[in-house]
Order: sequence, then structure tokens, then C-alpha cells
Amino acid sequence: MFEDDKRSIEKMASLLKRVLIADPMPASARLFGDIMRDIARSHVWAAPSMERALKIAQTCDPQLIVVEVGDEDFDGLAFVRKVRRSTWSCRQVPIITVTGAATASAILAARDAGVHEFLRKPYSMKDLVRRLEAVTLKERDWVEGVGYIGPDRRRFNSGEYAGDLKRRTDGSETPYQQKINQALKIVRAAVAASDTDPEQALRAMVTQANGLQSTATDFRVTLAASEFYRHLSKCAHAGGRFTRAEAQGWAAPLLKFLPKDADTGRGKAAA
Repeated sequence: MFEDDKRSIEKMASLLKRVLIADPMPASARLFGDIMRDIARSHVWAAPSMERALKIAQTCDPQLIVVEVGDEDFDGLAFVRKVRRSTWSCRQVPIITVTGAATASAILAARDAGVHEFLRKPYSMKDLVRRLEAVTLKERDWVEGVGYIGPDRRRFNSGEYAGDLKRRTDGSETPYQQKINQALKIVRAAVAASDTDPEQALRAMVTQANGLQSTATDFRVTLAASEFYRHLSKCAHAGGRFTRAEAQGWAAPLLKFLPKDADTGRGKAAA
């Protein structure tokens, strides 16, 4: 192992003490577990089934989750989505998916399920260390939407990312504008989902209202976000029941700041 890798591992070690490996194949789970114990002295739980993996995720608060995808006996991406939509303390932890079938569709499906990194088999120690660096040492924004919950997908598989920015707005908007507009688009999508997925819609709206209050530099946006948050907090304290019409009314003053030409399709994708 190179000296640079050793230094990186020293920095990451404290963030990798508890690792859950969700893999129906004992041999590959054991191999990954042995590597993690060797490089970070991790406490490792191996789960061969969905039921066992969910139980460990709920009770053991892992700092890293590694999921095998592509196996007929274990729907790894369904497991990822369940973790992301849960109320558990580990719901935002880094998740790395591992597979030997690294097709373009598989990579996109993993990204859209809310994973942080994608690791192809067979992988080298350098490949693994790079993914671990990406999920522990490189902070990524968290997206709390309705259709999507997980890390910012614009830097998916950042352990090997070296290309240009992909989104149309990446070149025309400042990072500040991107963050504000994404939050507003998520609010719009959450309002639309208020009747069909009220629990996650409320969580998404609360998260965005909080973020806008601390991020926005325009006082009018901050004021609108604060008032929106007040309505949501009152609703949450009353049991979290609300209608789409109510959500639309609460959000209307805030959504006035969403650019008129905002792409509806992209807004839904971001959420």
C-alpha cells in the first residue's frame, strides 16, 4: 500500500468503525469484511437477507453500508430506498453498492436509489480506498426530496469522476443559485405529493424550509421560508395532517421566487 493511501486511511478510520455489509453471498461479504477490519479495524455486520440487513441498519447505527446489487435473491436497491426513507439515525450514512454487472442502466439505477458510490468487481485496493475517501472525506450536499432522497447526484461516483459538468444550468447558474433553485423545486414537488406521500412530503418541505432560512441571502426569501416553516412546524405538532391545498397556500409566497422558466421535468428529477 502506498504512503498516500496509508495517510488517507488514518483520516478515514474513525468514520468506518461500524460497517454493515448487505450481501447474500457469504464469500464476498467475508472478503469485504476482512478488508475493512484490516484497513480501519471496523466492527462488521454481514447480512445475507433483506430482513436481517434492515434490522441491523435500524439497531446498530452503521457508519458505512455496503450493498451487493444484481443478485436475484436480494434486491439491494430496494434496501437502499428503505434506508433512505426511514427515520433511523443511519438513513444518511454513505452507501456503496458493489456489483459485477456494471452496466450503464445499473449505475443509473444505483445513483437514483440514493447511493453514494458504485464499485465494480473485481476491484483493487486502490479502487476501494478511492471510494472510501469519496464517502468520508469529500462532503456532499444531502437532497431531501420526495421522488429522490440521498446525496447530490451531480457528483455520483466522485471517486472516479473527472469529466465536465453535466447539467444545463451548471454553466449558467452560480452555486448559490443552483442550491436555492433546487430547494424551491423540491418544495414544489413535495407540495404536489402532499396527498400521495404526506409523510415524506412534510419531511422534504421542512428540510428545504430550514435550508433556505440559513442559505438565502435575499431577505425576502428568508422571510418567506421562515413563514413557510412556521406553518409546517404547527402542522407537525398537530400530528402532521394536511391537504395539498393547504400546502400550496403555505408554499405560494416562497415559490414566487422560483424562476418562471424553471424546467418542470428537472424540478421533479431533483426531488
